[in-house]
Amino acid sequence: MFGPFHVDGAPHYRLGAAIANGARGEPCLVRGTVRGSNGETVAGARLGVWQSDADGLYDVQHAGLGHAQARGVLESDAEGRYAFRSILAVPYAIPHDGPVGELLQASGRHPWRPAHLHFMISAPGYETLITHVFRRDDPYLDSDAVFGVRQSLVADWRQQADGSWFVEYDFVLNPAAVREP
Repeated sequence: MFGPFHVDGAPHYRLGAAIANGARGEPCLVRGTVRGSNGETVAGARLGVWQSDADGLYDVQHAGLGHAQARGVLESDAEGRYAFRSILAVPYAIPHDGPVGELLQASGRHPWRPAHLHFMISAPGYETLITHVFRRDDPYLDSDAVFGVRQSLVADWRQQADGSWFVEYDFVLNPAAVREP
């Protein structure tokens, strides 16, 4: 799911950098590996990431904010590893006024999305992957307002001794389809 809150031109960061850039939330380290479907590591994979803040809002929803927060682009290293520091993903309600709210109410559904990080991952020779990773402990996993949760996308966020959070998630990219002449 691409979602409405991806924007082009997100800032680029080195591996391990902090991308929160002032976004409210508890600190969180995110890391993992990008591999191909045969298990090979994918060096230089481009990872775009974006998420909401502790208020359940994306940076583009804050009026007058002149810079990106909790979003960025980085590349995997020679072993396919990626890492960045951001903030803890939290659940948030999709806009539920107007027709969307009426539809949710008529169907007996709530407007909540479970806590998640968005990723768009691309590398030469592979299909682009657009996905998100969800927090296992979120109460809305089984009732996501937009039906985006898949069990394979759920991960454990673990609180560390210093109060920060940590999540590790590995991505697998499919090879690009060979086009017939």
